[in-house]
Amino acid sequence: MIPGWLSLDGKRAVITGAGSETGIGFACARALLELGAEVAIMATGDHIHQRVRELSGLGVVHGYVCDLTDEQETCETFQVAADECGGLDILINNAGMASVMTPVGAESGSLGDINLADFNRSLSRNLMTVVHATRAALPYMQAAEWGRIISISSVTGPLMAMRGESAYAAAKAAIVGLTRSLAVDYASNGITANALAPGWIHTGSQTEHEYLEGQLTPMGRSATPSEVATVAAFLATPGSSYLTGQCIAIDGGNTVAEERTR
Repeated sequence: MIPGWLSLDGKRAVITGAGSETGIGFACARALLELGAEVAIMATGDHIHQRVRELSGLGVVHGYVCDLTDEQETCETFQVAADECGGLDILINNAGMASVMTPVGAESGSLGDINLADFNRSLSRNLMTVVHATRAALPYMQAAEWGRIISISSVTGPLMAMRGESAYAAAKAAIVGLTRSLAVDYASNGITANALAPGWIHTGSQTEHEYLEGQLTPMGRSATPSEVATVAAFLATPGSSYLTGQCIAIDGGNTVAEERTR
């Protein structure tokens, strides 16, 4: 039996960016379902329905195709999800990084080199998707006077930087600032807001370079998506009620280790 401080029985969650079976969003959906939540997962393509079929044995799960860079489409999709679930209590903002339709590196570059249109597209994909989804979810949480907002940021931006990723770093740092603002503004409504800052994660989209960088962390490996999802799931539980406005690094100690040669 799941203890009450961990149980999500009766809670309704939306998880964005859950289209990849090897990704953090899909792992978060699995974790929340195992704790008893009813889960709605979203992605930009029809493959989300395959993810629903893969998760259906764990509990009640719904899938929606949604372009979260479009504010109106986001609001409409969240309304459909909330109507189908009977409300909305938990939001995990995982959508971001590169779209499956965007060539690798198309939105990368130092600030002096990147095309401004590409910079803005990266902000739209990595920051405004969080803004749109959170704005769509807040009225349901306010009505219930209970809510959990968990946004997936990155160590890149808030804590570290990678060469040639100016737009991505700016967006991910902004997510942390937004999270702290939400924590202050909505604490009186029983809503908490926290951010996670993953380091190197072994997903299906991890490059060889990223894999090798993961080998240089104190833990000697990249994290699994489920290791990020476990922390996200705790932040969604009743037991996390006094934890808000925080950015938690999940990076195997990489941001605190000064040495890389031993």
